[in-house]
Amino acid sequence: MNLELTAEQVALRDTVRRFLAERAPISGHVRALLDDPTGSTETVWRGLADLGATGLLVPEEHGGAGMTMVEAGVVAEELGAALYPGPWLSTAVGAVRLLTRIGGSSAARILTEIARGTTVATIGLFDTGAVAAIERTDEETPRVVLKGEIAIVPDAAAADLVLVAAQDRDGTGLFAVETASGGITITPQRGIDQTRKQFEVKFDGAATRRFGSLSPSTLQAVVDDVLIAMAADALGAARAVLAMALEYAKTRKQFGQAIGSFQAVQHLCVDMYETVELARGGVIHALWAADAADPEEHHLSALRAKAFAGRLAAVGDTAIQVFGGIGYTWEHDAHLYLKRLLSWSEYGGGPDQYLTEVGARLAKKGQR
Repeated sequence: MNLELTAEQVALRDTVRRFLAERAPISGHVRALLDDPTGSTETVWRGLADLGATGLLVPEEHGGAGMTMVEAGVVAEELGAALYPGPWLSTAVGAVRLLTRIGGSSAARILTEIARGTTVATIGLFDTGAVAAIERTDEETPRVVLKGEIAIVPDAAAADLVLVAAQDRDGTGLFAVETASGGITITPQRGIDQTRKQFEVKFDGAATRRFGSLSPSTLQAVVDDVLIAMAADALGAARAVLAMALEYAKTRKQFGQAIGSFQAVQHLCVDMYETVELARGGVIHALWAADAADPEEHHLSALRAKAFAGRLAAVGDTAIQVFGGIGYTWEHDAHLYLKRLLSWSEYGGGPDQYLTEVGARLAKKGQR
């Protein structure tokens, strides 16, 4: 496991960072899409595809770059730092990692389309018992439809395709539903973070097709991959708001001197820096483990990343203390970073439950 980026990874980071600064800045892009359910524009999505970002994890035989989760983490961190509100994580990480594990010709076709940037996909893997696949034989042409609902599906309004874990007579399977088809209702779920687009999705006779069976281990691995990528995104957001707070502390003056010279402010800045760097270590290990470790270590690394990186919300909160009253204003970006970090902290449950599970697993391991 490398703790430093390679020359190729640095080039990838710099390319994505420059693209986001020029084509998707917070002032001109992110804020304009806060109330847009898709969180994206065709121009920016096409630009990410042209950079190879949508196909980063797609195997080379399907037109992608065939890179690892470490490179995906590099991109995710930059997207978090830029508060990117679009469906990259759902499509380029969640859907791609799922389809790659399932395999088959149908999955290969969608992977190729994702790499080209022509298909946006999202996953509905949670609440696996909430959706059923039913074979309709009362029609001239028998077909399979979905019935049920999933409370939270990210980026559903932007997606062309929703990949769903549903129950049928063979157990748990992976099914695909086109969002433009009938029998599917997508309802926005407003949360604290307007840069994260979440939806309730109801299926009432939506036409579907089965891609294959989903084992518990496959489901867990994909969920872990999404958690790890989101931790990298949160790391980027925390890094960016920390940098903003440090710069403000250097230039903002009170009583004739920069506020960064006051010991109380220095302690706040050190606390933020310590939290960001400790989280970075866990995220780097988790990204490496996603491809190189055994399933148990992969899962444990995801739990650790979520457990500690969830504390990054404290960085956003502390940064606003450094900014003072200006940090609470709508015009300042600090509150947007705080909301991004708060939504990550609560995603899939708060950090405490993950800390508890990490402790339980380590205790059990020590008893062997």
